[in-house]
Amino acid sequence: MPSDTDERALARDFDLRHLTPAFHADPYPVYRALRTHEPVRRMPDGSLFLTRYRDVQAVYRDPKTFSSDKTVEFRPKYGESPLYEHHTTSLVFNDPPLHTRVRKLIAGALTARAIAAMEPGLIRLVDSLLDAAAERGEIDLIGEFASAIPVEVIGNLLDVPHDERAPLRAWSLAILGALEPVLTEAQLERGNRAVTAFVSYLKGLVAARRRTPGDPQHDVLTRLIEGERGGERLSEVELLQNCIFILNAGHETTTNLIGNGIVTLSEWPDARAALQREPDLIASAVEECLRFESSNQLGNRMTTADTDIGGIAVAKGTPVTLCIGAANRDPEQFAEPDRFDIRREPNRHLAFGFGIHQCAGLSLARLEARIAIGRFVQRFPAYRLSGEPVRGGRVRFRGYAAVSCQVR
Repeated sequence: MPSDTDERALARDFDLRHLTPAFHADPYPVYRALRTHEPVRRMPDGSLFLTRYRDVQAVYRDPKTFSSDKTVEFRPKYGESPLYEHHTTSLVFNDPPLHTRVRKLIAGALTARAIAAMEPGLIRLVDSLLDAAAERGEIDLIGEFASAIPVEVIGNLLDVPHDERAPLRAWSLAILGALEPVLTEAQLERGNRAVTAFVSYLKGLVAARRRTPGDPQHDVLTRLIEGERGGERLSEVELLQNCIFILNAGHETTTNLIGNGIVTLSEWPDARAALQREPDLIASAVEECLRFESSNQLGNRMTTADTDIGGIAVAKGTPVTLCIGAANRDPEQFAEPDRFDIRREPNRHLAFGFGIHQCAGLSLARLEARIAIGRFVQRFPAYRLSGEPVRGGRVRFRGYAAVSCQVR
């Protein structure tokens, strides 16, 4: 545990634009220092960085004062580019009324009944991946398991032909990678190329679906094309960019949830043994994975009026970063927050956000994680990591690029 002096220095020196390898490996000592000494941290660029649960939740509760719209904030970052068009049109970076229209259409295809209908196919997919791992005796938890599951699930939701799914993960990684606080020219170029290629592909897919519509109760793309009965329809740009958003939102965070969960269980053998003895603990285990190693670590808002956060005056037009990863380790909200406890109750984490912008696909993500993590742990009770897991190298989306694992 760092001394009080060391913690004050960690908080004082923190800058999202200059992060160390040690921070990427384990950001939680820095988050603890910020929560203790500078919970509303004024960054060198004038933005604010929030680490307390109560402050993060308060911002989520007030979407009028704390806007998700990024048309102004992203202009200097992306200029007039495919990335700018995508990130300023997609659901997550918009306020009502666009946010309301798109979310309603997506949520209508993700009802409890629709998600329950996906479970048998999801079990078959997971078991086929586990069968392949059993034959080899080893597996890359990310490339051969965690990432394969959401790509198939989202591919099915949009009814993307199986032989056309190969580029989806690479496109998603490039586009989401461009959301990092600091970007290289190469990252910007990859992100813009990915949006352009993805839009080009989707135009053909949308044209085919217009000719032959699917069932709007299950096919999200058909639902987005047709819009609400008697209501507004999305423009072509809104339609295409929100199809990209659906893949991105449902892919990388769920990949990280599954990968982070299996790695964390390997690091906490008592929790792993308890889950193997009591498989019914999988639901609460997934919630603890979401809290303990939140897949999405950061959110962003912009103040639309003068306000205050945690008693500190904040001017209109101030960018605010919500540190979900820090809020989910706040001792004011969670007893022993740095302990991985799969029986934790209550567990009101913010991994899916909160309020009107809470993740529309949270029930689907939970189902994928319960089946993937639960069946992996039961199938391979003696699994062990071989070598050091390779981190994804990003601060916003916390996960791994590769994790070698022996299963026999």
